[in-house]
Amino acid sequence: MNTCHFFAIAAVLPLLASAAVHPVFESGPVQTPPNPPTTPSEQIDQFVFDQLAERNLQPANLCSDAVFLRRAHLCVIGTLPTEQETRAFLDATDPDRRSRLIDELLKRDEFADYWSMKWGDLLRVKAEFPIKLWPNAVQAYHRWIHTSLRDNKPIHDFVRQMLVGNGSNFREGEVNFYRAMQDRSPRGIAATVALTFMGERAEKWPTKKLDAMAGFFAQVNFKPTAEWKEEIVYFDPMADKEALWRGAMFPDGTPGDLKLGLQDPRVVFADWLLRPENPWFSRNIANRAWSWLMGRGIVHEPDDNRPDNPPSNPELLAFLEKEFAASRCDMKHLFRIILNSQTFQLSSIPAQDSEEAAVHFAHYPLRRMEAEVLIDALNQLTRTQESYSSPIPEPFSFIPENIRAISLADGSITSSFLELFGKPPRDTGYESERGRNVSDAQRLHLLNSTHVHKKVAVSPLVEAAHDGESTPEEIADKVYHTVLSRPPTPDEVNALKTHAAEDYAGARELAADLVWALINEPEFFFIH
Repeated sequence: MNTCHFFAIAAVLPLLASAAVHPVFESGPVQTPPNPPTTPSEQIDQFVFDQLAERNLQPANLCSDAVFLRRAHLCVIGTLPTEQETRAFLDATDPDRRSRLIDELLKRDEFADYWSMKWGDLLRVKAEFPIKLWPNAVQAYHRWIHTSLRDNKPIHDFVRQMLVGNGSNFREGEVNFYRAMQDRSPRGIAATVALTFMGERAEKWPTKKLDAMAGFFAQVNFKPTAEWKEEIVYFDPMADKEALWRGAMFPDGTPGDLKLGLQDPRVVFADWLLRPENPWFSRNIANRAWSWLMGRGIVHEPDDNRPDNPPSNPELLAFLEKEFAASRCDMKHLFRIILNSQTFQLSSIPAQDSEEAAVHFAHYPLRRMEAEVLIDALNQLTRTQESYSSPIPEPFSFIPENIRAISLADGSITSSFLELFGKPPRDTGYESERGRNVSDAQRLHLLNSTHVHKKVAVSPLVEAAHDGESTPEEIADKVYHTVLSRPPTPDEVNALKTHAAEDYAGARELAADLVWALINEPEFFFIH
């Protein structure tokens, strides 16, 4: 791969190039939603496009099928489409092929793997310092999360089980919610509940408001067992030394009216938080879902809801909140209506490149793949594996090499690659813990590291190329469909042929040059 640098500069199309020159990224202008809209996805588009029109902002064109295929795979299951999946989708003529693909992805096994990773960040699933769950508890917690998502458990039931859970943290996975936080005092628990399930940062609240909410968690207690590191989480009516329960008040100012020893205050709080007419919970989850799929929250950051940080599109957020509540908190339903909207399917090539256009979703925002998704993509393309471990050796922390990074249960388990590319430490549950920036060190690793070069050298894309048999056109066709999930353009094929004519050392080296060049392009390591 000694001549790859030339090819990387000369051959690969800039991601933000003009769509008129490179239509491979776009399929055409948006369609005006019917009046009145007939589907929830059309209602989403109406809220977005009406606001854009009010602000004299032009929506981007719709993305091409190739871009949609790749975007949907990465956003829904954190996994690249295979060459075969790409060719089948791009050859399909079914007018409903995009919605059909969405339904298929929501049923894939990788859906639960990927979203367990996302919820694991939010719920701080981590064995070591400073969370200190211990590996047995991590496995129980992650297994419960994964099973809940696999079975599409309604999110209000999912959250209720955590809020009112009692039992062994080694056996009842959901009770680890109370252990997976640095501050397990009533105030610390209340702040974590506010962040996780209400999207509010309690450190910005008045002290009296936090103390009032802490009253609902003042009688949570913990006791050890004979099993090393096992703890029982339980409601203890005599645990509140400060009598915080007497002043318990919901965040909306309504008194809790608790009676000592007669009812677990957590149940009272869960009943208040999770009732359909209460926007605190539904609005937060709807905004998080939008942020996860769209790369930016309607309230941004998605865990910083406050009066002086209003939603960019209040009507859209209110609609998503009501739609989520009406579906009985069906997360897949919320995903489905967002994914089927034209708003999700807009091109990342903006009609006007401005901050205001990005804030109001006039185009799809570029963002780098998560660290785990990126290494899984590299391993998928090259049929290689990674080694993962904890920097603090503990029993039961052995990780088989064939496990995917999105399936790692424990936030303590990592690698130098994951650390470099922004894997979150899972210490606080803030969305901002995950790094999505692109650094010089990251670019140098993809360009120059033996780690990446060795993967490319053994890739089936390279080994399948044979002198005298594989032409530059055939190599380009296979590699582009596999790495970038699209066919090469004529200009790209011509650039590869020119490269082969000027410095040709064999079909395998040509294929290696091309694979290496493409994985160093923003089109590969960005979701676009």
